[in-house]
Amino acid sequence: MSGKIKLNWIAKNLIAAAAVLLVLFLFVKFGLDIVTRHNRTVEVPDFTNLTVEEAETAASRGHVGVKVTDSVFIYRLGAGVVYRQNPQAGSTVKRGRKVFLTINSVEPKKVSMPNLVGYSILEAKAELDNRGLVLGRLNYKQDIATNRVLQQRCRGRVVAPGDPIISGSTIDLTLGLGRTESTTRVPTVVGLKYIAAIDALHDRYLNVGQSVFDSGIRTYVDSVNAIVYKQDPEKTTRKLGTDVKLYLTLDPEKVPKK
Repeated sequence: MSGKIKLNWIAKNLIAAAAVLLVLFLFVKFGLDIVTRHNRTVEVPDFTNLTVEEAETAASRGHVGVKVTDSVFIYRLGAGVVYRQNPQAGSTVKRGRKVFLTINSVEPKKVSMPNLVGYSILEAKAELDNRGLVLGRLNYKQDIATNRVLQQRCRGRVVAPGDPIISGSTIDLTLGLGRTESTTRVPTVVGLKYIAAIDALHDRYLNVGQSVFDSGIRTYVDSVNAIVYKQDPEKTTRKLGTDVKLYLTLDPEKVPKK
């Protein structure tokens, strides 16, 4: 009898130990995954042209967060709506990631023009972003250093460092063009929204030339939401500063499938 009791005691302890091990295994496998959000990623929603309240609602549905970090003033854009976001729409991030928003302010604000002369194009673009200014055309002239800023202009006039300038203004840059680094590969921007396409071309030291909008695109908000469905030239090598013609639509059926 005592042997049977002892056997039952051992069996119960083995079962209890197995249960504890099972709980530990489940915690390690699933609990830590929840804490670290391991392998749990989401696609960043597009917050462009949404109010902050609408962006917060969309962020909640998309399992990310939003935070307003800057504002610009663009006459043609609605007051208080999202102008830019970082990371960009469509990026893959961990759940709960904060998306930083730049909104269009109700009243124009002015910023101090930085001195970009001598900067690389990448440094200049980062500085313009920090000041709430927009990179415009890239104009090239022969110089010893490729992609070094030689001059900065706003609305056709040279703008000096320290000059007050409306936030959101477009700044055109004159850049150096060396003899050995004068060409770049044209990226594919088909499928991108207008602003993202401009950024992608700037990243390859190219300009948006003519923008051909479908007849249904009538407002600035429409243009921001428009998607590139054709470009000219396409994948090829071109001189730095080359214009790329874009064709844009609001009809997703016109955009070639990847």
